[in-house]
Amino acid sequence: MEKFVLLGFGNLPELQILLCLLFLAIYMVTMAGNILIVVLDVADQHLHTPMYFFLGNLSCLETCYTSTILPSVLASLLTGDRTISVSGCITQFYCFGILAATEYYLLAVMSYDRYLTICNPLRYATLMNGSICFQLAACSWTSGFLGSIIVIILMTKIKFCDSNEIDHFFYDSLPTIKLSFSDTQLLELTIFTLSSVGSLVPFLFTLASYVCIFNTILRIPSTTGSQKAFSTCSSHIVTVTTFYGTLIIGYMVPTAHRSKDLHKIFSVFYSVLPPRSTPSSTV
Repeated sequence: MEKFVLLGFGNLPELQILLCLLFLAIYMVTMAGNILIVVLDVADQHLHTPMYFFLGNLSCLETCYTSTILPSVLASLLTGDRTISVSGCITQFYCFGILAATEYYLLAVMSYDRYLTICNPLRYATLMNGSICFQLAACSWTSGFLGSIIVIILMTKIKFCDSNEIDHFFYDSLPTIKLSFSDTQLLELTIFTLSSVGSLVPFLFTLASYVCIFNTILRIPSTTGSQKAFSTCSSHIVTVTTFYGTLIIGYMVPTAHRSKDLHKIFSVFYSVLPPRSTPSSTV
């Protein structure tokens, strides 16, 4: 088999143009917003702080993240050609896996930054200096690159049956596995294990950070001080909730209990609509 056919939103032909315009608008806004944040981070000396350094990394990641999926979706909606080569599928999946895993770690690092800012402000400059920020960001990106290699190696070894139609709008592991006549138990177990560990560990770390943050905020005697402290992490909370919620439901809920259309809907949230994390203010 040399090509796959991504069925995408083919069951909604009357909405193809509308979806194309909607996704194009989302793509342009996402790219413009993220590029603007990166440019401001680099150009404005006042933004050379750990919080904005990690935000710049997240913006770079989301620029790549969105560009991995949306251009091919837009092309298929415009031309009607939904075919994609096997090598193109594997490349797309690997890039998507790298960036998703990296976002897990970056969001966890950003929660740690907020924890230090609110719970340990006197030692913040020491515990979150430029060198440590760079190391944390580098570890996040490196972990993302390495985390997807095992799955890619296993996926290249499976054989597919005559059907080459993937009921999704991008190359995803779960719909693709259904096309294989090979024994995919090891692959499915590996995907489930890596998804669980790779998402739950950073999530639990983030959750623990926010438990400490909320505990500290509740002990602030001034209402103004509490509101100011909460405002520094409110947008990050929304980002974490959206990103983790849709990914955990999309990948960790057994396929037997989830419809294909529901899986597509959740996939739109974390691939077409990447969460935006913008700090409201600084403490």
